[in-house]
Amino acid sequence: MKISRSNLIQPDGPEIRSVSRRGFFRYAGASAGIMAVAASCAKDDMTGTSPGHLEGYSLGGGDVGILNYAYALEQLEAAYYTLVIDNAYSGMTSDETAMLTDIRDHEIAHREFFRAALGTSAIGPIVFDFSSIDFSSRDSVLAAAKNFEDIGVAAYNGAGPLLTDATNLLIAGKIVSVEARHAAYISDLISPGSFSDTVVDSNGLERSLTPNEVLLLVKPYMKAVFDDRQLPKS
Repeated sequence: MKISRSNLIQPDGPEIRSVSRRGFFRYAGASAGIMAVAASCAKDDMTGTSPGHLEGYSLGGGDVGILNYAYALEQLEAAYYTLVIDNAYSGMTSDETAMLTDIRDHEIAHREFFRAALGTSAIGPIVFDFSSIDFSSRDSVLAAAKNFEDIGVAAYNGAGPLLTDATNLLIAGKIVSVEARHAAYISDLISPGSFSDTVVDSNGLERSLTPNEVLLLVKPYMKAVFDDRQLPKS
C-alpha cells in the first residue's frame, strides 16, 4: 500500500531554524506528512477512554500492517495528550500548556492522517486505560509522556526497515522526526539536557524496537488485543 504524495505538506526548510520555540512546534506538526484537514480534528470525540471489553484487531500484513501498527500508537498518544490538556496538572504553566497543546494537535493530526490513508484497511478506534497515571501530578504526567514518546520514536525506528514502499518510508521518517522533537521537549521539562541520556545507545544511535516489543510495552494502556502475526519480521 502506498500513501499518496498529494496528501503531504512538504517538510522542513531552512526557515525552521529562525522561528520561535512555539512556532517551531507548529511547523514541525505541519511538516510531518500530515493532511491539512487533520488540523480541524483537534478536538473530536476519539479520545478512546470509555470502559469496555477487550477488542481484537488484526493489523494485517506488509505495509498495511505496519501503518495500522503506527495508527494504533498514534491513537494512544492522541488520547493521552487530549486528557492531559483537558485535566491540566497542578501548576501547569502557560508555556507548558501551549507546548503540550501543540503536541496534542500533532498527535491528533498523525492519527487522522493514518486513519484517512488506510481507509477501509484501518483498524477501529481503540479504548485506553490510563488509570495508572495521576493526571493532577506534573511528575506523573511528564513521566508517562516521556515513556510514550520514547517508545514511539523507538517504534518508528524499528518499523522503518520493515516498510517496502519508499513513499511510506519517507512519511515514517517525517513523523519520527516530529516525535523525536516531542520526546526531547518532554525530557527537557523533566530534566534540562537529559534527552540523549535515555534514548541513545552506546553506539550513539537512537533506540529501535520491534513491533512485538512495542506492543508489549503499551499493552497495559490498551483495552485491545492485536493479531500481529502477519507483520513483516525483517
